[in-house]
Amino acid sequence: MITESLRETLDRHGLLARKSLGQHFLLDLNLTRKIAREAGDLRGKPVLEIGPGPGGLTRALLEAGADPLIVIERDDRFLPLLHELAESAPGRMIILHDDAVTADEPALITAQGVTAPTAVISNLPYNVG
Repeated sequence: MITESLRETLDRHGLLARKSLGQHFLLDLNLTRKIAREAGDLRGKPVLEIGPGPGGLTRALLEAGADPLIVIERDDRFLPLLHELAESAPGRMIILHDDAVTADEPALITAQGVTAPTAVISNLPYNVG
């Protein structure tokens, strides 16, 4: 798993939240772990995360054992960060570059060989929710 903090990762990539997209980042690993725990036992279960952004919640879902963790991200700025996370959890994370508002999630998930996610978890921007 990645040892660098999310703040350090964001700084390294020079990334800030875009207000125009309603973005906000969960930087507190204690909070993201709590969200993952609230979803129940995720060990070995398929999970869909919509809008992972830089991967704050994604880290907690991987740590909780989601397998596979399918993430749908619209903003290309975050793809390198998500690929770093995927490399730290080989074979457990699938990254889909798409807009979850218009995407056909069941078709995208099925195309990855996953029948159905056990949970759909997200830290959605207010204007998307």
